[in-house]
Amino acid sequence: MSQANDTTKPYVGRFAPSPTGVLHFGSLVAAVGSYLRARSQNGRWLIRVEDLDPPREVPGAAEEQIATLARFGLRSDAPVSYQSRSASLHDKALKQLLDNKSAYWCGCSRRHLPPDGIYPGTCRDGLPPGREPRSVRLRTDDAETECFVDVIQGEYCDHPGRIGGDFIIRRGDGLIAYQLAVVVDDAATGITEVVRGADLLDSTPRQLLVYRRLGLSPPGWMHLPVVTDDQGRKLSKSDNDDPVAARTPSEAMRLALRALGHEPPAGTRSLDAQWQWARENFDLQRIPRGPVAVGVHPA
Repeated sequence: MSQANDTTKPYVGRFAPSPTGVLHFGSLVAAVGSYLRARSQNGRWLIRVEDLDPPREVPGAAEEQIATLARFGLRSDAPVSYQSRSASLHDKALKQLLDNKSAYWCGCSRRHLPPDGIYPGTCRDGLPPGREPRSVRLRTDDAETECFVDVIQGEYCDHPGRIGGDFIIRRGDGLIAYQLAVVVDDAATGITEVVRGADLLDSTPRQLLVYRRLGLSPPGWMHLPVVTDDQGRKLSKSDNDDPVAARTPSEAMRLALRALGHEPPAGTRSLDAQWQWARENFDLQRIPRGPVAVGVHPA
């Protein structure tokens, strides 16, 4: 079972936004939570732009996101990195997985999947007649159940194959898939704990399997509560009254801290004062496990 991060190593955390639009409130909560966790461990906090999907990227979004983070006092402790610049590492890992038979070429597209969406292993033993290699999938058929202890969510176990079967690590368009890239890049930069939203909790067993197949030591895990609207729906990136855009940084920061169970006292108004209070009072026990609605709409 994967345990919490190795406390013998200097703590290194990260925030990894995708440049598909402006920084939204859910991402701000994840950034603030990961930053506070790193500072509480006297560790480093890094920013990595996950720019591996050019068709979905918005020109200038990465620069705008970094500038928005800076307005909230969130600055990386090292130069901002970009996943697209790690292509050689991704390719090396892909080759390793193919060479050791942990992965295989697949000639299936989405139209070949059954109604439940779980890949049935059509190409595990070779491409069927008439199929050309498109994507690369990681084998899950002989994988043990992957378990880990999340510092907020507690113990979590799942079998990667039950989520969707053998999963794609290189897409049909030639792009490296998220599940492989995130493992390779976190390992390469020495990330000791991944702090992110609980909507990615079920990705963790697949990533643990990738770590194991590559012979890498996994980090610890900390999944923050998902922020919802008043009806319990996850906030949309396109929400027109997202606090990041609709409120001042100090007002949006208060809401982000509220989502993390760390709302400062009423008299703590400035951004600097809120940061100081949050750093001095950060406590994992305050952070909710389940989804939170924090009244994000403008007054």
